[in-house]
Amino acid sequence: MITFFNNTTLNIPRSLVLILAAGFLVTIPVFIQAPLVRAYPWLSLALTLGLVSFSRQWKQPWSSLLWGFALTWFCGSIYWGWYRLEPLWHLPMEAMALPFALWGLNKSQYRVGSCFYLGSLWGTIVTDLYIWLTGLIPTWQRLVDLEPDQIITNLYTVITLIQTPWGLGIGVMLSLSLVWLATTVLLPNATDDRCVFAGAILFTLVTDSLFGAGLFLLGA
Repeated sequence: MITFFNNTTLNIPRSLVLILAAGFLVTIPVFIQAPLVRAYPWLSLALTLGLVSFSRQWKQPWSSLLWGFALTWFCGSIYWGWYRLEPLWHLPMEAMALPFALWGLNKSQYRVGSCFYLGSLWGTIVTDLYIWLTGLIPTWQRLVDLEPDQIITNLYTVITLIQTPWGLGIGVMLSLSLVWLATTVLLPNATDDRCVFAGAILFTLVTDSLFGAGLFLLGA
């Protein structure tokens, strides 16, 4: 039995709830922040303060988790709002909050959030590595500034690059590395911080896999 969101009691293992919560927060930027930051970058950036303030209203570990999510939201707002056409700046800007996350690792009230941020950042590193290794950078630069109705017609370039032995092989290897890391982190002791780190990594893989599956269906 765990107390979830302060008052609601659910018969779900605490570790599973934390993994799923971390996974949910990993997917939010894909479906909510991406369109918001494109149209209203300053609003997206300002919401960081709202998230930090909101996190203070919750009990641990949710307060810490939302704080870590605020770090990822801030970095994503900066990059996707003003620098999305510069792939070389992606990882440096997503890592801007790294000093805060490293500082938080030594603070009990921030450790869970720090691990969420680090897991999200590691997932971003692996995703970007795949993009670089498969030669998708020029396509990235074209896609990120297109209108939604123009993107579909340009996705076929992506399909031709990932539906190759090299693209498939690299994808499988990097996916297995994420699964191995998440499993390695969880198996010794499924503490709160380990669960959110693993959840962020695993759901980065889930999100990327869904995107890849969609491309395969388009190319079928």
